[in-house]
Amino acid sequence: MSTPRLYLDQPLAEGREVSLPPGQAHYLGSVMRRAPGDAVLAFNGADGEWAARIASLRKDRGSLMPERQTRPQTTPRDVRLLVAALKREAMEWVVEKATELGVGSIQPVLTRRSVTDRVNLARLGLIAREAAEQSERLDLPRIAPALPLHAVLDGWDGAPLLVGAERAAAPPIARVVAGLPPDLVLSRAWLVGPEGGFERVELDDLRRRAFVSPVALGPRILRAETAAVAGLAILQALAGDWNES
Repeated sequence: MSTPRLYLDQPLAEGREVSLPPGQAHYLGSVMRRAPGDAVLAFNGADGEWAARIASLRKDRGSLMPERQTRPQTTPRDVRLLVAALKREAMEWVVEKATELGVGSIQPVLTRRSVTDRVNLARLGLIAREAAEQSERLDLPRIAPALPLHAVLDGWDGAPLLVGAERAAAPPIARVVAGLPPDLVLSRAWLVGPEGGFERVELDDLRRRAFVSPVALGPRILRAETAAVAGLAILQALAGDWNES
């Protein structure tokens, strides 16, 4: 029987009992059929991962008692995903897979061809939390409110921003990443446009930004959600934590 793993937005320390939110108490008792004394793993994005025991559990109320730290907290690399706001199911899938791939933040952007003008942050946060619990991450990605593309670019911090340019002549993403200085590769971002791609005025604006590098993901046209995940996988394989033991 696998040990349930939960994200808790509370400090974790040996012998310090922590209360469970109603949803997680219900999950442990009614879904996982756990009882007081059973083992649980807990993390909060700051104190590492802890082996704990269920101290109390009744309907939607309960608490855990942390016993020992199983993994220390690590500092994740600054992998950022910027993606045009997609339809609900596609956006949720991207958030789930980006979380599994270790992305540090997700910024929905509004473009001229975006199919929606808002995202459900609460729902996306829940999906990210569940994906982090399942994938054994020690933290959660930050999910920002949707903003117009130009606003995100105007406030950018200058880190390298790779942009999927599927209909324009652009070098392969692997070649561009290999050419970045090592100190800049550690802080990188991946921008994916909407279905149908960016409009010309948006591409012109992107090309004028010194920190932007248009890149290609091969000879085929990819769906936005496919491009988002494919680009992140390439970044993690070439310059991310996939190279770490």
